[in-house]
Amino acid sequence: MMGANVFKTLLNAFKIEDVRNRILFTLGILAVFRLGAHVPLPGINMDALASFFQRAAGTLLGFYDIFVGGALGRGTIFGLGVMPYISASIIMQLLTATVPFFQRVQQEGEEGRRKLNQYSRYLTIPIAAIQASGVALFFERIAGAVLNPGPGFVLTTIITLITGTMLLTWLGELITDRGIGNGVSIIIMVGILARFPGDMLRMASMIKAGAMPFMSVIFFIAIAIGVTMAVVLITQGQRKIPVQYAQRVIGRKVYGGRSTHIPLNMNAAGIIPIIFAQAILTFPTSMLTFFSGSYAVERISQVFKPGGLLYNILYGGLIIIFAYFYTSIVFNPTEIAENMKKYGGFIPGIRPGQQTAQYIDRVLSRITLPGAVFFAIIAILPMYLMNSLRIPMYFGGTSLLIVVGVILDTVRQLEAHLLMRYYEGFVRRRKVRGRRG
Repeated sequence: MMGANVFKTLLNAFKIEDVRNRILFTLGILAVFRLGAHVPLPGINMDALASFFQRAAGTLLGFYDIFVGGALGRGTIFGLGVMPYISASIIMQLLTATVPFFQRVQQEGEEGRRKLNQYSRYLTIPIAAIQASGVALFFERIAGAVLNPGPGFVLTTIITLITGTMLLTWLGELITDRGIGNGVSIIIMVGILARFPGDMLRMASMIKAGAMPFMSVIFFIAIAIGVTMAVVLITQGQRKIPVQYAQRVIGRKVYGGRSTHIPLNMNAAGIIPIIFAQAILTFPTSMLTFFSGSYAVERISQVFKPGGLLYNILYGGLIIIFAYFYTSIVFNPTEIAENMKKYGGFIPGIRPGQQTAQYIDRVLSRITLPGAVFFAIIAILPMYLMNSLRIPMYFGGTSLLIVVGVILDTVRQLEAHLLMRYYEGFVRRRKVRGRRG
């Protein structure tokens, strides 16, 4: 069902010149991203690095490499991806929710939003510098990965990785402004999908060699389809709160007197909690590389290894926390209640004003919890299933949630553009007919 809707939406989109140009622009930017993901850092032995990351598939670094499309494992200029920018965005949103100065900036409307985005870009640079320093030092410790180790290599790598991250951030913003969808999310999604063809070929080779039972693959495909369907249902699930507008007579016209509803999504925050939780858990790996080699660091790395008990508890908890946090940012019950009261709207059985805001907040809290818990389970559970089936790829719950969420969000934006162009064309035809008449 989702595939048919996506195909139909794309087919309709290519019939409209402006929407078609936006799609082609987005594809062109993504082509630049994939090209940069294969440009190596100066002084890197890509074969030695790739060999190491094949052995490190289950570690946190290998997990991080999934979200940058394998660019870190190849030692390329886009090795950090957009994750430093995601970390900066998390910090800025926390500051906006707690610091009065940033709250005042946010209240400035569109201008305030641009200022906060600019602050996030500034903050991305030191975060990327810290992570790039850790990556450079870590590469030097891999046997044969660096041709000429030393301060020159470290400095060059730091500058190159920071530049690559800022370039990717800029490309993501170009997609958001002039393309289709959220640019940063699309870049992360394409990075995840870029590994998929190679993983499928590796799986096919193992089946042909008899190293993997064919029934395990069938079972894996069935689970993937079932989980995808469940993710789509939960992502599109809504609780509709009925709203009634009283009739108002202004002059000779009657306004209001209609019924509508407020759609509350079970997953109002989208894929943001998953990306935020992933950014929080991968950031410490850069810091640990400064102290690698000690027994304490090795123990900490084992504890926070993806698939471990503590890692999964932290990961699931962060997803739930960020789901509530981001929902509170994008959805303000008090503002909705005030707007309803201003225009004569009310929820049947609920007093307008403060009680309406409390009711909406209570309903939103109740439906957010099962959605957040479901996403946390989906992000963690496939990891165990793939280990038990010995699937030679990582396309787990986190990747699946991000890919499905980004596709649904992009399709919604495409449909919005199509609807807007349809009405524009309709109004234009009406005007032409009126002039002829």
